[in-house]
Amino acid sequence: MASRNVRVGVIGAGSWAVSNHIPVLAQRDDVELVSAVRKGREALEAIGSRFGFTHLSEDYRDALEQGLDAVVVASPSGMHHEHAKAAMEAGANVLCEKPFTVDPAHAWDLHHTADRLGRHLLLSFGWNYGPLAQEAKRLMDQEGGVGQVEHVMVAMASGTRELLTSTGGGGYEGSAEGFAPEADTWTDPAMSGGGYAPAQISHAMGLAMWLTDIRAQQVFAFMNNMGTAVDLHDAISVRYTSGATGSISGASCPGPANAIDAPDEPWPRHQLQLRLYGSEGQLIVDLERDFLWLYRNDGLDLKVELPPSAGLYLCDGPPNTLVDLTAGRDVPNHSPAELGARTVEIVEAAVRSATTGTIAQVQS
Repeated sequence: MASRNVRVGVIGAGSWAVSNHIPVLAQRDDVELVSAVRKGREALEAIGSRFGFTHLSEDYRDALEQGLDAVVVASPSGMHHEHAKAAMEAGANVLCEKPFTVDPAHAWDLHHTADRLGRHLLLSFGWNYGPLAQEAKRLMDQEGGVGQVEHVMVAMASGTRELLTSTGGGGYEGSAEGFAPEADTWTDPAMSGGGYAPAQISHAMGLAMWLTDIRAQQVFAFMNNMGTAVDLHDAISVRYTSGATGSISGASCPGPANAIDAPDEPWPRHQLQLRLYGSEGQLIVDLERDFLWLYRNDGLDLKVELPPSAGLYLCDGPPNTLVDLTAGRDVPNHSPAELGARTVEIVEAAVRSATTGTIAQVQS
């Protein structure tokens, strides 16, 4: 495209968009914030005043008539397919929040739509753009990795209990003040696709599946709702199409307001570990402790020196990449739509398995 500013719209200008995506975009001198879409005129006016959007609407179709080059879709996940597809058909490149969609068929349809229309479509998997994940990817692709991937262990815990159990719009560690998400966004299974699995495990699998390029085939899951509408804790077993096996553990912890030892401290770090085992070695990725170790049977024993907070979750990479790709810059997309679709397959199959008590086949 020409050297003019990239015209950006935000569909679903809620808590996380106001906390992260919009401020990242507003800091760039090559972006024009054109249209913001969300429910509630008062909240819309506040966002317009704070960030300088020139068009405000409660109807996303109005935004797509503004000649947008790029769109951030941060609406509830049950609406992602409709909003992202309409944005691409209107001529825009799209950054879609995770979980990508509720239905895997919708996720693959968005991937194919982007290919058909020649659009850039990326997911908001922030870890994939950070220094620890980037180095882990280099080890897997350029240092021999673990050989043929045979087993993948994923363990994650994060302070999302209030978010997933609230009946009046619960906050979480990334909530913008005054913009807590509506309760149904995360606690209505029809809208969210579940609880901890889509909200957080989709993040972890966005990293694990990017590092390994694997795809699920069969899933068996136990989920513990603790009497709430959606899962708070997950124990998932997976067989991948390559024959590899894997386990996924997810736990929704109480947030800092319930921490007895430090009630006023923010949630410190997401607890996320990946352990990849293969025919030639093993890779340990610990994002909470900034730890990365590759051990191979050819004698390589590499504990990587990392900068402080290399595994801290930041999400400036996806919105910056959206703008750069739209401006025609040659930058990599570390969170493509097909990756997002593979994560949706696991989450949807896990929910189906937990509901039926049987092994769920991934629906291709």
